[in-house]
Amino acid sequence: MNNRNDMGNMFERPLYVMLKPAGATCNLACEYCYYLEKSGLYQHTPNHLLSEQLLEQFTEQYINSQTMRDVMFTWHGGEALLRPLSFYRKAVALQKKYAHGHNILNCLQTNGILLNDEWCRFFKDEGWLIGISIDGPERFHDEYRRSRGGQPTFTRVMRGIELLKKHGVEWNGMAVVNDYNSEAPLEFYHFFKDIECHYLQFTPIVERLVANSEYVQLASLATRGATELADFSVNPKAWGDFLCTIFDEWVRHDVGTYFVQIFDATLANWVGVEPGVCSMARSCGHAGVMEFNGDVYSCDHFVFPEYRLGNITSSTLSEMMYSERQARFGQAKRGSLPRQCRECQFTALCNGECPKNRFATTADGEGGLNYLCEGYYRFFEHSAPYMEFMKKELDAQRPPANVMAVADSI
Repeated sequence: MNNRNDMGNMFERPLYVMLKPAGATCNLACEYCYYLEKSGLYQHTPNHLLSEQLLEQFTEQYINSQTMRDVMFTWHGGEALLRPLSFYRKAVALQKKYAHGHNILNCLQTNGILLNDEWCRFFKDEGWLIGISIDGPERFHDEYRRSRGGQPTFTRVMRGIELLKKHGVEWNGMAVVNDYNSEAPLEFYHFFKDIECHYLQFTPIVERLVANSEYVQLASLATRGATELADFSVNPKAWGDFLCTIFDEWVRHDVGTYFVQIFDATLANWVGVEPGVCSMARSCGHAGVMEFNGDVYSCDHFVFPEYRLGNITSSTLSEMMYSERQARFGQAKRGSLPRQCRECQFTALCNGECPKNRFATTADGEGGLNYLCEGYYRFFEHSAPYMEFMKKELDAQRPPANVMAVADSI
């Protein structure tokens, strides 16, 4: 096992390894999904299910690799609820077996369609946090989030949300911002307020295409130059306008009541603390992913052969996640910024955002610029006076929600 002290301060924070208990298998076929193609990595393996043996091995190692008392298990897909409830009851039993004084937390991301009363009672009893993928009102959600047969899914997702609310399960919304819903930010935001979604994450969709769908080409997409952009990708200017429009309402009415991840992360970076979201952190590399067969990759967005760290059956999670290779992966985020970013007044706010989106070129022709740079810059410039006010309130140990009373005069 590698000595963690050799890795510097990079890992003096929680270590996360997202689990894919059913691999990339899903009951939907969302047009923009970046993960469905990953089944091509294991096309010769008929059963993409995490075995109970690997589950136990992961659980023990994951808990033992932590440097903090809280341990967050994150279940993702594909669709994580394709595994039966008995699988997750077994997972909880294993967590209790190996906890050894740690505080175990669980978060599961789902499209919500398979939720029922039994699932919700389990989540409530065990205190799980459930993330629901929903892209706003029906006309926005059903544009890209459809079943394998092409049927709309909004009504079934809303049924799942109502079941979570009925049983008092803690949940939040994860919305993909695309070329369509980005054009109506207030309608989008008001929808989430109407359904009482108090914790909301916006994820801008940026996906590139290749000449054909052969996986051998997709495998190296992360390290190749810019290719054709998928039509559903959000436009950089639209992304900036979307954020500014929603922020203007949030900063006047909803601070402290509705929590929008990108606003909270921006404020965190403004005051100099960890933003809580890897895309806006100074470095990355502390959040890996483990596939159903035990393969561990550097990041959920870099599940490509060249980013495979190893397999849990032959290497420990600590050896892989605290390795020099993974440290270099995380540190490269900051070290690969083009000059335009390094000299930007808002570098400390976005830190170049996610490396997967750095395929644009600067005004000087230098590569490595984030595709969404124009939108982020507009948002940071627009929100700066309000962020500064909230920072001063926090410094004075007053609630940042005080900004609402003075927002119109800032």
